[in-house]
Amino acid sequence: MRQKAVHNITIILLCFVLILTILGGCSGNNAAEPTESEPTNQQQESGEPSSSFKPGTYKAEADGKDGKIQVEVTFDEAENITDIRIVSQTETAGIGDTAIEKVKEQIIAGQTLSVDAVSGATETSSALLAAVENAVKQAGANIEAFKGREVQKAGAGKVEELTADVAVVGAGASGVSAAVSAADQGAKVIIIEKTATIGGASNLSWAGKFYNSSAAVESGLKVNVEQEIADWIVNNHWRVDAAAIRQYVTKSGDTYDWLAEKGYKTTFLNFAGEQLHVLPAYETRQETLRAMLSESVEKQGGQVITEATATQLMTNNSGEVIGVIAEKADGTTLEISAKSVVMATGGYAANKEMVKESFGFEGVNGGLGQNIGEGLKMAWEAGAKVPDNFGGQMLHQTLARATDKLKTQFSPYEASYPLMLTYLPNFMNVGPSGARFRDEASTLTAVAAANTSAFNGAYHLVIVSKSQVDALMAKGMNGVNAPKLPGMPPEFYAAFQDQFTLDNPWSNADKVFDAMVENGDGYKGNTLEELAENAGMDKDVLLDAFHKYQEATKTGVDTEFGKAKDYLLPMGEQGPYYAIIAEINNLGSVGGLLVNTKFQVLNDKRVPVKGLYAIGLESEGVLFNDTYVGNGVGIGYSFTSGRLGGESAANNALAK
Repeated sequence: MRQKAVHNITIILLCFVLILTILGGCSGNNAAEPTESEPTNQQQESGEPSSSFKPGTYKAEADGKDGKIQVEVTFDEAENITDIRIVSQTETAGIGDTAIEKVKEQIIAGQTLSVDAVSGATETSSALLAAVENAVKQAGANIEAFKGREVQKAGAGKVEELTADVAVVGAGASGVSAAVSAADQGAKVIIIEKTATIGGASNLSWAGKFYNSSAAVESGLKVNVEQEIADWIVNNHWRVDAAAIRQYVTKSGDTYDWLAEKGYKTTFLNFAGEQLHVLPAYETRQETLRAMLSESVEKQGGQVITEATATQLMTNNSGEVIGVIAEKADGTTLEISAKSVVMATGGYAANKEMVKESFGFEGVNGGLGQNIGEGLKMAWEAGAKVPDNFGGQMLHQTLARATDKLKTQFSPYEASYPLMLTYLPNFMNVGPSGARFRDEASTLTAVAAANTSAFNGAYHLVIVSKSQVDALMAKGMNGVNAPKLPGMPPEFYAAFQDQFTLDNPWSNADKVFDAMVENGDGYKGNTLEELAENAGMDKDVLLDAFHKYQEATKTGVDTEFGKAKDYLLPMGEQGPYYAIIAEINNLGSVGGLLVNTKFQVLNDKRVPVKGLYAIGLESEGVLFNDTYVGNGVGIGYSFTSGRLGGESAANNALAK
């Protein structure tokens, strides 16, 4: 009996050991079999191919700045990326597409995903990297190995010393103009640009204002200079530099002829009484500016250096600026000694934190991604004064958040339905709380529309009722009594110009607005209460605003904001109701450095910091009180301040 018990215990113990062995074996097998997304530590450290890897070509996509970037990535048997084919992309020509090629080359050359974003195209760079990473995962390749390999910079640790009479930091409209103007004075000029692109924001702009240009005068349109200057000063509450305004108004006309002589020809346009000058065809601008630099700067013995980011201003013991330090894309440090340094780095509008802190703005940066304010910070460190009116922005357009996603689902015309309604005065506009905040006729003027919205929150909402949607579907914009076509910039409707009429019915409007809501770019409610809840508005506030507005449409008298009777379109009492999310586009920061009429940068005592100059947006604060209110002034001033500032910098360097 005892022997039998011992025998049974032995059997039980053997079974227990067998179970543990089986469990241990299963555990070991799981640990040894890598998955596509989780390679083993051994593989991660060695970079050896994953057992799940399959060579071939894989498709992937990611959202860029201006739309989806679609790629096909090819892997060979050794798990190397041999090709990245760009199937489609809609990034900005000359900026985004250049970044795509550069990042693509670095990925293949280094077999790495550890690639720095290209300056000025961070979103585009990140999108391409994300798409390629997705393809790596699809192939079952060793993702950690691709992320662990660093790009080797050939110039790391090297220092290159250069000498010039004038160094220009930034090659946008103002920087190029300054470099060309300085070279024409006989100065040796070195101009550096952090991106691979020449022209900056001028490559995206539409038109500039050159007061009383020869073309404007010949056309019969002449501005009363003294009245223009007086009105400008009053409209900015006298908190401006009157001498700077006078200089721009009286000398910008000469810039028109100067540019034309250099081959950069603009076309005069009488824009409802304003003297605007349309810039050359987009695809020719960078080439023309490069030719200007070649014919002046380079012919004079100077240099044009792209992909070189300025990091510090060089100063001597007396506090005079004597040059600039920069880092090239290959890691080489440049030390450029110069008698005059011109800052033309484009401001800080792409620095969200800086814009929020200085201006309280939380909208969209429609300018250049590279403009993050490092040029200002370098100048401040060298003794420049922070202007008393620091913080102003160039708020200039209204955007509908829905547009980009809708373009992947509908035609460009249909996708722009929400956007077009943000430019019409016939709809009720409310802030995030649900309160109406303006006479919607402000939408007829770009700057008024932008600033009234920005003053009331990060976005506003355009309320559209079922009866209004039905009217749009039946009769187009005529159905809602639109006074004229939405005043959008021409590039906004270039793709559907033939359809862009007041009488063209809005087919599929209901489907477009429903898609807007499904995409998270607007709201819908079968009742106003439901709309308020879905949009995060206060129900009582929205209802109060709605009932007051409805009363105004019946009486023809808007007691709150004085909206004209012609624009008071009845909303209707039947749902559903839609709320379009409308945001404001910031084209650039205004100011950051205080300058005199020679474009010398001033210190806290308003005395020039010797050797330091500033032009373009960074010096534009002398023209405006707290925000930009011009039309074409931004680009007109950039070219003009560059032309005059470059001349002053050269005269200083050459002791003229």
